Amino acid sequence: MEWRKQCLLVLGMLLGPVLAVAADGVALAKAKNCLECHAVDQAVVGPAFKDIAAQYAGQGGMVDKLAHTIIHGGPTDQMDVMPANPQVSEAEARQLAAWILGLK
Repeated sequence: MEWRKQCLLVLGMLLGPVLAVAADGVALAKAKNCLECHAVDQAVVGPAFKDIAAQYAGQGGMVDKLAHTIIHGGPTDQMDVMPANPQVSEAEARQLAAWILGLK
């Protein structure tokens, strides 16, 4: 029984940071009104965040490109026009972009 507790403890230590980043991404997306038009796993007005991640998987420079689109809006590959979101700072946009691109 003791080894099970140890395994759970190790698993918690490994998954804790991953789950915290996921929770932070969702919380930031909610705070910046991203969830008005997007959801993690289904299209709303705009594409699902997971679909965005899949489309750009393996492409370099996508955090910068996505962060720019989050702040300034504009035409995108998956929807006609994304409106600008000037309430998002550069650092927040980069955090959101990295979180979105990390979704599987």
